[in-house]
Amino acid sequence: MAKLINDVLIDDNERVDNLNRNGYKIIQNPKMFCFGMDAVLLTAFSVVKKGETMLDLGTGNGVIPILLEAKTNGKKFIGIDIQQDSIKLAQKSIKLNGLEDKVKAICCDIKNVSDIFKNSEFDVVTSNPPYMNEGGGLVNDYSPKAIARHEIFVNINDISEAASKMLKFGGRFYMVHRPHRLADIFCALRKNNLEPKRIRFVHPFADKEPNMVLIESSKCAKPMLKVLPPLYIYKESGVYTKEVYDIYYK
Repeated sequence: MAKLINDVLIDDNERVDNLNRNGYKIIQNPKMFCFGMDAVLLTAFSVVKKGETMLDLGTGNGVIPILLEAKTNGKKFIGIDIQQDSIKLAQKSIKLNGLEDKVKAICCDIKNVSDIFKNSEFDVVTSNPPYMNEGGGLVNDYSPKAIARHEIFVNINDISEAASKMLKFGGRFYMVHRPHRLADIFCALRKNNLEPKRIRFVHPFADKEPNMVLIESSKCAKPMLKVLPPLYIYKESGVYTKEVYDIYYK
């Protein structure tokens, strides 16, 4: 049965999850794409300084702007997504947490972002984009989950181009992706005047290969790439390492 929480109507097919930050909660629909660890790790990797503005490309249910508002002293946090249903969920979560003055969710195609915002408007851009490239096993599936996972409507170059347009000179772009796409990612970043500055590989266990990579690039910066120490998720099956536990709960 639908219920009302803080003047927000939670539908029967939706659930309310705790974000473990400032008492914030997020509304999710299991039939759509629910956020995972990659989004949480991206918010820990991203730096938003006091008074800065940030834009999240492909925000889904808005978890990244909401978490970054909780974790940083930024001034304004905006998420855009092409899927109207995802934006509606994000807007409900923003209202649920009383963040309407600082966090916004807008339905917009990443490729048309300049129609909504001025170029060079933001200090920080983030993205947890679709990981699977064209030909990655998808056949005629345009479900919300498929759109979030596969490059159906947007690819790495589209995202890099949008990030570059939106960033101020020297602004920072933070992305989480898969290590096997690194060559594609670096090519797209440099093509759009975004210079990779920091990367960090994420491993499920210390003895396993990385399955994620966190990347920071800067607009119009000089070449100098720093590879950070690896991040390990589990110290044993089902038990987070201290660093990951702190990311989630401290």
